[in-house]
Amino acid sequence: MKSETTTPTSEFTLRLSATRRGARLARLLAVQQLHDWGVTGSAADAAELVVAELASNAALHGRVQGRDFEVRMERADDHVRIELSDARGERRPLPARKPDEGGYGLLLVAALATAWGVKERCVGKTVWATVPTGASVRSG
Repeated sequence: MKSETTTPTSEFTLRLSATRRGARLARLLAVQQLHDWGVTGSAADAAELVVAELASNAALHGRVQGRDFEVRMERADDHVRIELSDARGERRPLPARKPDEGGYGLLLVAALATAWGVKERCVGKTVWATVPTGASVRSG
């Protein structure tokens, strides 16, 4: 019998339906992956919030019928890079200047991440954020 050897990876990628359920699943699976990587405490909490917000935005504002969104996380020594890609390239995220009934999400992302931005894709866009994993997690 041949035994399998698994190699730990520092990259996590999955595609989910661009729905509220898909966004919730993205957050839950990201939390599990962060735990598997040993990212805990305030760094894990910050990364979870960033994934939740970006996934929610992808499902709400980036949805195209029949298209999924993709969540990707990459673990480095001192940070986790989080990327959410959706099919709506023309709908670029902007933090609300005067949040009303919402619009605080990107302000939260900006407060928790050391950097964030948007990059174009052939179809759609990718919103990314870099969340520190050391003691340097910023407070808003």
